[in-house]
Order: sequence, then C-alpha cells, then structure tokens
Amino acid sequence: MRVLVTGAAGFIGSTTTALLVAQGHDVTGLDNLVSGRAQNAPVGAAFVVGDCGDVELVRSLGHFDACVHFAARIEPGESMKFPEVFFSNNVASSFRLLEALVTTGVERFVFSSSCAVYGDQVAMPIDEQRTTSPHSPYGQSKRMVEEGLEWLVKQGRLKAASLRYFNAAGATLAHPERHNPEIHLIPIAFDAAMGKRDCLEVFGDDYPTPDGTCVRDYVHVSDLADAHVLAIEALESTDGLTLNLGTGVGSSNREVIEMVKLVTGRDFEVRYVQRRPGDPAAAVASNDRARSLLSWNPTRSALATIVSDAWAAHQTLKF
Repeated sequence: MRVLVTGAAGFIGSTTTALLVAQGHDVTGLDNLVSGRAQNAPVGAAFVVGDCGDVELVRSLGHFDACVHFAARIEPGESMKFPEVFFSNNVASSFRLLEALVTTGVERFVFSSSCAVYGDQVAMPIDEQRTTSPHSPYGQSKRMVEEGLEWLVKQGRLKAASLRYFNAAGATLAHPERHNPEIHLIPIAFDAAMGKRDCLEVFGDDYPTPDGTCVRDYVHVSDLADAHVLAIEALESTDGLTLNLGTGVGSSNREVIEMVKLVTGRDFEVRYVQRRPGDPAAAVASNDRARSLLSWNPTRSALATIVSDAWAAHQTLKF
C-alpha cells in the first residue's frame, strides 16, 4: 500500500512511519520541520520537506492509497494565547490537504485527533458517546477537522478514522520524545533529573483529583503507532471510525513524577505553580471500541514501561 504520512518527523509520526516501513508499505513522509526533528526523517521511506497545506505540493506527490495525518500544533496552553495560529495550521491546512488528496483519489484517511475534544469531563472513563465540549482552541481545532471528515465520509468522498488519543508518551530508541518547546511532563521531568532544569514546575495542585494534580491516561507511542496501522486496515471494510486510544487507567502528575524519580534513580526539586488555562482536571479513556473494532491491545502502556522506555531514549538525545 502507498501511504502518505504528514508530520512524519514528529514524535508519533516518525514512530508510525517506521512501523509502516517495517511492514512493507511504500511510505512517503511529509514534514515542514517547524516542530519536527530532521533526525526523525524516516529511514526506508521517501521524505519531503514541505507543508501539508500546500495543495500543489501534495498533488505533485502522486496517488496514495492512504494518508495518516499527524501534522498539527499541539500545545493547548499556547492555543489559548494564539487561537488564530491553531485554526490556520490545524484546520485550514488540514482541509487544504484533504482537497489535494480527494482530487488525487486517496481512499483512506487516518486523522490524529485528541481527547481535548471532550473538554473538562467529570465522569471517568470517557467513551466516544460523550458529548464533545472543547475547552481550548486546540481541542476545538481537532473537533472541527473531525466534523469535516464526517461530511466527506457521508458524501462517499473517502473513508476516514479519527483517533482520539489521550497522553502519548514512552519512546523507542530510534525516536525519543523531544518537542521545541517541550511541554510534556515526562521529558521535562527527565531534564530536571539530569540537571538541565533548575526544577520541575507543575501546573496546579488544587484540582478535584485524589492528590490535587491533573490525572492523565498515558499510552505508549508504539501502541499508538499500532493503532494507526490497524485503522488503515479497518477502513477496508468500514467507512468511518471515531475511536479513543488510551488504557483506561489514569496517573496523576505526582504519580508520574515519583515514577520518574524511581526509574532514573535521581531526585529533583518540584514546584507547584498556578493552573495552566485549558487543562482539564482528568482525562481517562474507555478504549472498548478500539479493542473491539481494531483488535488493538496497548501492551506497552504500563506507566513503569512508558517511563523506562522514555528514559532509555532520552539519554540518547544530543542537547
């Protein structure tokens, strides 16, 4: 199968691209390298530096059987400051990409969505029937693309899967997690453990959760990659899917920090600061549909495994 992966030099995109190549697919990776890392350019795949919203560029790449679309701005807090940037990048560029793909006859489209579409929910775990109510422009941007895909599926223009994953984490040795700027708890905690930061700042300790800190459902990046490949396959026999990708188990910020200290064998200062706008208190997935419809099983997503794999990969980074 010929597959286009946008955001192929990003954390999840590069891991998924490597899996597709390993399974024998003909893969082209596309990334503008604004937030992706050149070191993640996929081995064994064609790689194009460019923007997924460049209609003529995408058309020039030829026909693809499927597209996996990761390219997006991902920082909810930043989206609260610059919503116009997120709607331009995440929404407008996505629809320009879809315009190009539909005209070249792509059949399957797998969209990297987010649990941010649910907003701040109280009852956990969250299933796909829960009303969406984004609390940030980032979450809203993901929901807007989902809605556009629903119309394209209804009109028979393509088949599409929207994968709402919760907190991507872990790593492979070939593809460590590193964003610029880094906003994710585990790699920031590693930096603190390595003395790259004076301390670890945590946003909020007064949430309505058991220990006052945010609770998240962490899922290993390799498990996420599996789900994207399974979704491409599932679209052979179904037209549209909307699925959560998570474990059904939540870990608080305090629990993650204690696991980082245990795995690294290092202590570091933790400072609790005021909440960050757009952050829900908790986000834990029900993954029953993904298990049933994709036969997906997140076998690597225990917190200890996630942190251990991430730590091994983090130490390979050149700062």
